[in-house]
Amino acid sequence: MKISKATYWTEKLALTRPYTIAYERIESVQNLFVHLQAQDGSVGLGVASPAQEVTGEGVQECGRALADNLEGLLLGTDIRHLKTRLRDIEKAMPAAPAARAAIDMALHDLWAKHLDLPLVDLLGRVHRSLPTSITVGIESVEEALEEAAEYIGRGFRILKVKIGQTMEEDVERLHRMRQKMGREIIIRVDANQGYSVDQFENFLKQTASLELEFIEQPLEARDLDGMRRLPEAVRERVAADESLLDARDALTCLAPPRPFGIYNIKLMKCGGIAPAMQIAEIAHLAGIDLMWGCMDESIVGIAAALHAALASPATRYLDLDGHLDLARDLVTGGFVLQDGELGLTDRPGLGVELRR
Repeated sequence: MKISKATYWTEKLALTRPYTIAYERIESVQNLFVHLQAQDGSVGLGVASPAQEVTGEGVQECGRALADNLEGLLLGTDIRHLKTRLRDIEKAMPAAPAARAAIDMALHDLWAKHLDLPLVDLLGRVHRSLPTSITVGIESVEEALEEAAEYIGRGFRILKVKIGQTMEEDVERLHRMRQKMGREIIIRVDANQGYSVDQFENFLKQTASLELEFIEQPLEARDLDGMRRLPEAVRERVAADESLLDARDALTCLAPPRPFGIYNIKLMKCGGIAPAMQIAEIAHLAGIDLMWGCMDESIVGIAAALHAALASPATRYLDLDGHLDLARDLVTGGFVLQDGELGLTDRPGLGVELRR
C-alpha cells in the first residue's frame, strides 16, 4: 500500500489555563500536523510540538524540515516498509526531532490501520490502562490549592507540581498542598532544571515529610556530575527529562553511578514512537522505571505516546495531560480518560480522526 499524499500545516492553539514553569510562562502553543493518505484512502495522522529550549528546534525549524523532506521521503513509498522509511527520516532530519515525531506517528498510524489493529497490539501490549498525573504550574499558594482541588474533583489522584523558581516558595506551596489534600493524593514535582545541587539538597530536607513520589529534573540538563554526587537513595527517586533526549542519552545515563532511577520519555524529544521504544527497551534491560510525558500537544500526540507506553514492561508512570488545556483540538478519539485513568480504544492505528 503506497502513500499518495503527504501534507502538513501549522495551528496556533490557545490554552484555557496558561501556566508558568521554571523558565517561562506559556499561554498558547503551535502544533504542526502531518496528514498522510494511502492509495486506498486511509489516513495517518501525526503532530509536532517543538520546544526550542529543550531540543533546539523551534516552530520555524520544524516547519522547514517538514517542507523540505515530507513529500520527497514519503510520496510513492510503501507503508509496509515502515522501518526503512523511519531510517530515512532520521538520516534526513537529525536536528528536527519533533518533525520526525510527527511523521513517525503518521506512519505508525497508517501502518497499523493497514493491518487493522490498534498500534499498541503491534508494538506488544503489556498494560491495559494506567493513571496519569495532571500538572499544577508555578503560581501562588492559594491558586495552586484551588487548581489542585479542581483536578481532584475531576477524578485525578496524581498531581505533578511545577517548582524551580524560588525554593522557599516551592516548599511552602508543597507543604500547604499536602496539608490540604491529605496523604491519599500522590504528589510528584518537576523542577525543570531550576535548582543547584545545594538548593536541591535543601529542598529534599525541607520536604522529607511530604512523601513526594519523585522529583523530575532538578538540576541543569548537563550537570550529570552534580546528580552523581547525590546519595543513591535520592538518585533513584529522580527522573531525567531534559537530560534525556534520545537513546544515546539513555545509554550515557547508565554510566555508574547512575544519575537517575527514572527516565521520562517524550516523543517530541526523541523523534517519535520508534526511537521511544528504543529508550524503553534500554530502560527495561537496565531496570530503569519509565514515565511517559508530553508537551502541550494535540490528542494525536497523547494517543501515540500512550500506545507506546502501554507496550513497555518498564512503564510505571504516565504524565500525559498535554491536551487537556487546549482551547480546541483538530481530532477526536484516541483514548478514554476516566477518573484520571488512561486507556486505549480498540480502533485501528492510533484511534484518532480529524473533526468533521
